[in-house]
Amino acid sequence: MWKLWSEEEKFRTWTKVEWAVAKAQEDLDIIPKVGLSLSLKRLLEDEEFWKDFPKKVEEREKIYDHDVLAFLSILEESVENGGNYLHFGITSSDVVDTANALRLRKALLLIKEELVGLAKTLYRKAQRYKYTPVMGRTHGVFAQPTTFGLKFLTFYSEALRNLERLDRVIEEISYGKVSGAVGNYALNPPEVEDRALGMLGLKAEPVSTQIIPRDRFAAALNVLTLIGEMLERLAIEIRLSSRTETGELQEPFRKGQRGSSAMPHKRNPIKSERLTGIARLLRGWALAQNKSVALWHERDISHSSVERFTLPDSTTTLHYALRLATGVVENLVVNERRALENLQRFGDFYLSSVLLKTLTERGVSRDIAYNWTKEVSQKAHDSGTSIYEEALKHERITETIPAEELSKILKVDFNRYIDTIFARFKPIP
Repeated sequence: MWKLWSEEEKFRTWTKVEWAVAKAQEDLDIIPKVGLSLSLKRLLEDEEFWKDFPKKVEEREKIYDHDVLAFLSILEESVENGGNYLHFGITSSDVVDTANALRLRKALLLIKEELVGLAKTLYRKAQRYKYTPVMGRTHGVFAQPTTFGLKFLTFYSEALRNLERLDRVIEEISYGKVSGAVGNYALNPPEVEDRALGMLGLKAEPVSTQIIPRDRFAAALNVLTLIGEMLERLAIEIRLSSRTETGELQEPFRKGQRGSSAMPHKRNPIKSERLTGIARLLRGWALAQNKSVALWHERDISHSSVERFTLPDSTTTLHYALRLATGVVENLVVNERRALENLQRFGDFYLSSVLLKTLTERGVSRDIAYNWTKEVSQKAHDSGTSIYEEALKHERITETIPAEELSKILKVDFNRYIDTIFARFKPIP
């Protein structure tokens, strides 16, 4: 990923675009067949040539104050034949935007590999802990029992959705342009664009200005942000579950690892906290890219400085974050004993919804049934007794539900449909 966004790779990709344009123009007899495309192809295959190329361009740019013209100047000096026909009838953005589409597509494919790896790891964890009970929480408060497997499955499901989004956006950014200064093919016919982009594996932008419309790149970064949001949601689940008073999950902690400079007992969820911070960065880069959609007329250059950061930084950082998250999930410690203790230690007040449902089924108005259930369940919570005991003391409840039935009714398997939910999903091949 780092090599993909290096200066060397940038100039090689720009040269690849120049080669495709020159080859198309030669094939269509727009420029003479004097060997320009062959010379460019030879340069592209010469690994040694590119090692000092960025430095040469940098020095020339100090004079020109224009990166593409500096690049073209050095490239023209380097080709054996036909250098005067280099960049014939095209503009800087024809090269830069098409090259950015090529590099961004490669970056997204690398990210997809990492996301697939994380998804597979999540699915394995979901299967392993499919029936392992843990208390589900809403607002951070006990709600109803669920399983660790179902928790992991929700993240697997989200990863699948993000893979679908990633596939769509890879398709969406796979567009280039060779349509000239304002997109109207003033100096080259559309056939040059079709032929050149075909060689590069891209489609032609149906209508462009001087640039490829920036909503395409914005869409890509928005998807990267959504993947980051998934990682943050996963990280927060781990962070909350690893608190001392909860202790249900714990990040892998190596033997030699240390958690605090002052408190040797600490085992902090630092990797999950890192993922949370990375999600913030991804949102920031996406915002900057979204703000680069609306440009003046056929374009201004305010997007250029933004994309020098947003495209490489967002893709390299997310690529790293996905690999980090996969390692965390793979080695995550699931404390089944602690989860069961937490389920039992505060009583069974969470059976309130079962009691409420039964009372309404017996003809009690929902509002009244809710008041009765609220009274006994909160008393059970506050006093440490069971909801069954408190319900037995409530005359109106026992008038509606005989005591001998109440015990059976409150014995509910909250996770009886786990297999049904899991059947909706298949592992990634």
